[in-house]
Amino acid sequence: MNQDYFLSSLERTWARLSQVAVHGAEYDSRERQPHPKCLEGTRVDLLDYIYRLLDNRGQSRFIWLHGTAGVGKSAVAFTVAERMRSLKVTEETNEEKRLAGTFFFSQKHTERCTTAYFFATLVYQLASNFPSIRAGVSKSIRDNPALLDPSKSLRVQVETLFLQPLRGLHLRLRGCQPLTFIVDALDECTSEFELADLILSLARVLHEPDLPAIHILLTSRSELHICRTMENEEVRSLVCEIPATISGKGIGSIISLDSANVDNDIYIFLRHSFGQLGSRHLDFPQPSTEQLERLASRAGGRFIVASTMMKFIDNEDNDPYDQLMLMLELTSELLPGTDVFKFYDCILSTCADPKRAYLQLSVVAALTDPLPLSQISTLLGPSLGKDVETTLMQLRSVMDIPADSTLPVNIYHSSIRDYVSDTLNYSLCQVHDMPSPHCLLVHSSFRLMMKGIPKNAALLDALSQLEEQSCAMERECPHVLKHSLAFLIQPPEPLSVLSAILWLWGDRSSHSQSWLETVEGRN
Repeated sequence: MNQDYFLSSLERTWARLSQVAVHGAEYDSRERQPHPKCLEGTRVDLLDYIYRLLDNRGQSRFIWLHGTAGVGKSAVAFTVAERMRSLKVTEETNEEKRLAGTFFFSQKHTERCTTAYFFATLVYQLASNFPSIRAGVSKSIRDNPALLDPSKSLRVQVETLFLQPLRGLHLRLRGCQPLTFIVDALDECTSEFELADLILSLARVLHEPDLPAIHILLTSRSELHICRTMENEEVRSLVCEIPATISGKGIGSIISLDSANVDNDIYIFLRHSFGQLGSRHLDFPQPSTEQLERLASRAGGRFIVASTMMKFIDNEDNDPYDQLMLMLELTSELLPGTDVFKFYDCILSTCADPKRAYLQLSVVAALTDPLPLSQISTLLGPSLGKDVETTLMQLRSVMDIPADSTLPVNIYHSSIRDYVSDTLNYSLCQVHDMPSPHCLLVHSSFRLMMKGIPKNAALLDALSQLEEQSCAMERECPHVLKHSLAFLIQPPEPLSVLSAILWLWGDRSSHSQSWLETVEGRN
């Protein structure tokens, strides 16, 4: 009876771990569809180099793949994960795979932009792959349920939810091929301090002597705070960096995300994509070699640009050949290797109202949690939210608009968020003097809140307390409100937020209305 109860208790604990683990962060989750993947015949040298590193049974290593937005880091990470998932740790097993765990960060999802659920997610995958450690993992959590609390320190989590289970596999995996963990898009973690702590914690794991051979593939943009962490003395000796110089037979060759052969890889991608388009549109004349080469060169080594080109050309509302001709015309004035933001300018220029399209696109990109079209329209109101569906449908090459209107709208790539985050990033003449999307979200949110104030005494009381706090606050130090307003926007802009609050609260009958009319009239 006691044994049955013990087993039942462990099963309940395992079920709880399953609920806490972020399944959307796994490389093949439905949340990440369509999955970016390297087309066969592309990235050959880069992938072969990574596979050789992952097969090395010597020192456990970080393999750090970094580069600018849109060059295909996540596609490489997914492709490597697929391969490792297909390989067994030994020939004697049918279940245990070399892919031990994956975590794909994303700023668009609240549980994937933080390290709070990182080790719970990895240990769930690790124990699912190696059932022999599942009971030990469940017992540790049962004995200390706070381990799954997202506020628990990484130091405690890494010891109990990562190191201990890996120690349990040391003898089991002696002499086997190394395990692989893949962590994609480190730069999508919104806290630089959390991320530095995570990398240092993982480095200490790799320094541990009594563990199986482990390699961790990391991908990120070349952000300064990440580069600094990689230079930490605890980390530096473990890092195999890509791009990296590889010497062979006296000839140095460069393996990187943006090496000279990337244009050829993009050419292969475009040729394949147009072939698929032709199979669905039998009367579509395939582009010439010269046209493909021109499009590939204009992509500037960024697969996200090539992918956006194909989404623009292959949409159900327009003739694909007409769209191809328009794309060739749009890109004819772009220099080879043009920055991705110039390309987004071209896309916006095709909209009936580029200014409104930019405004609504910037709001979609700035939302912490995505919203459906109807809720975006309600949030922005009758002026700013006018014709949301019609406008955003013209931007389907850069955002996912589900056929089901109850599902959220989302941008395809984080470079769109970069594009709308700074007025210096766009140069389209129709788009100028645009307000910050975060300021627009604040004003729209408070407009909705104020509509309910007469009927909602609790909300009125809460705003009264907010007024008292703001009066006692230094005008130059609005950061006190930062955490209170985090539910509205991410990342917050305290100055804009405080300004909006003070205007709105100053006189609900006059000042707030004139402020709203000013902002809406400006757009």
